[in-house]
Amino acid sequence: MTRLHLRSIYEEIGPETIDKLVDAFYPKVYADLNLIPIFDGDINEIMRKQRMFLTQFTGGPPLYSEEFGPPAMRNRHLPHEITPLRAESWLRCMKEAFEEIGLDQQPAGKEFYERLTRVASIMVNTDDTTP
Repeated sequence: MTRLHLRSIYEEIGPETIDKLVDAFYPKVYADLNLIPIFDGDINEIMRKQRMFLTQFTGGPPLYSEEFGPPAMRNRHLPHEITPLRAESWLRCMKEAFEEIGLDQQPAGKEFYERLTRVASIMVNTDDTTP
């Protein structure tokens, strides 16, 4: 999908939508038995970091980088076993969150989700057969 104008996804959807997305996403993650083992720690901090990352990822202010340095998300997630099944589960939870808040109906939302599908695939660092 090619953007036909210069507005970023962030400018199209705004920070309120990112907040809604994160709020809709994490209950799904914490209800998913495939994902629970890799989402340890303070949920509020995890959600805060996700808001910062998604803001930057969609073309908004570089909030994540300002506090933590370059995102380098694959490297940051290497300590966690990200299997193809977990990547699929994460993406399913994200798709459900998009649908819940109506972001899937917006052109910018469709592009946003498409980008996240690419992120999910590059995060895989372990195969599903690892015990």
